[in-house]
Amino acid sequence: MFLSRIGAGALAPALFAALLAGHPAGPADAAEDEGLGEGLVNPGFHSQPAWFKSSFLDLREDVAEAGAEGRRVLLYFYQDGCPYCARLLQDNLGQKALAERTRANFDVIAINIWGDREVTDLGGRSVTEKTFSAGLGVQFTPTLLFLDENGAVALRINGYFPPHKYAVALDYAAPGGGKPASFRTFLAERAPAPASGELHPQPFFSPPPHQLDRSHAAADRPLAVLFEQRACPACDELHTEAFTRPEVRAALERFQVVQLDMWSDTPVMTPAGERTTARQWADRLGIQYAPTLVFFDVSGREVFRNEAYLRPFHLVNGLRYVADGAYREQPSFQRYLQGRTEAMRERGESVDLWE
Repeated sequence: MFLSRIGAGALAPALFAALLAGHPAGPADAAEDEGLGEGLVNPGFHSQPAWFKSSFLDLREDVAEAGAEGRRVLLYFYQDGCPYCARLLQDNLGQKALAERTRANFDVIAINIWGDREVTDLGGRSVTEKTFSAGLGVQFTPTLLFLDENGAVALRINGYFPPHKYAVALDYAAPGGGKPASFRTFLAERAPAPASGELHPQPFFSPPPHQLDRSHAAADRPLAVLFEQRACPACDELHTEAFTRPEVRAALERFQVVQLDMWSDTPVMTPAGERTTARQWADRLGIQYAPTLVFFDVSGREVFRNEAYLRPFHLVNGLRYVADGAYREQPSFQRYLQGRTEAMRERGESVDLWE
C-alpha cells in the first residue's frame, strides 16, 4: 500500500489499530537515517512545552494511563526545521487558553519522524520512531493523531491548523459523546471563519462537466482535484498568494486541474468511472477540510494529497513530486523535500520554507 495514501485522510479505527499492532514496513525502514541535512536545521529544533508527556513510548501504557485520568493521548509527529511545527507550538500552544484546553484533555507525546527512539505499539511490537511514522504514512509535519480510550483514532490532522480550527479539533477529539461522525461537518458548524464567501475561478481549472474517467484509457497528464468551500480563509489565501506565483502556475500546467465545492451536488464522474457528486465523492475520499488537493496518476490511481495549511514552497514541491513521478521511487515526501532543499542550497539558491 502506498504510504502517503494511508496518511491522506482520517484512518478508520480498525485500520489504525491494525497498523499499530503491526504496520507494514516501507522504504524508510530499510534506509539508514541520514538525519536532517544542514539546510534543514533552520529554523531548527523548537522547544516543546514542558507539560508534554515524558513517555517511555509504550503506547499501551500511555493510552491506559491517560484513560485512567479521564484524558486521551495526542501523538504529535514533528521534525526539526519545520516552520509549521513552530507555528503550532508558538501560535497555538503559545496561547494560554488553547494550551490549557490541550493539557486538560490530552497527554501529548512527541514523535520525531526521523528519530531512533523505540516505540512500542498497541500490539507490543517495538520499532523506531521513523519506522513507526512511516508505517502510519506520516508525510507532513506536524501530523496530529488524537487517540480515544481504546487507542483508536478519534481524529487525524495532516498539517498545520491555525488556532481557531485547532480549537474546534480539540473539542471534537476530546473525551465525551454527542459529536457527529464527520469532523468536516463539526468544523463547518463550529468554525465559520471570516472568508470571501466565494470560490475563486482560475484559468487553469478544467470547466464542467467533470468527466474524469481514466479507467478505460490513460490520460496524457496527472489529475489534481482541488476540494474547497466558500467559507474558507485558507482557500482565499491559496488563490491570492500561492496561485499567483509563477513557479506554482508553471507546475500546475503539468496537470489537469479541477476545482470542486466539497459541499455541492455538482455531478462528477470519478477517475474510476463512477458517477457521483462532489459532496459524495468528498465523503468517500475522507476529505476533512478545505483546501485539499488530491492527486491521481494518468490511470486514475490516487497517489498523493496536500492537506491543511501549505505555503507556496511546499505546494510547488508537492506538485513536482507528483508530476515527476518521484513518489514511485521515494514514498516519503519529506525525504524528497529534504533532498530538493539540500540541492537548491548547494547551488547557492535561497530557500525559505515559509515562503
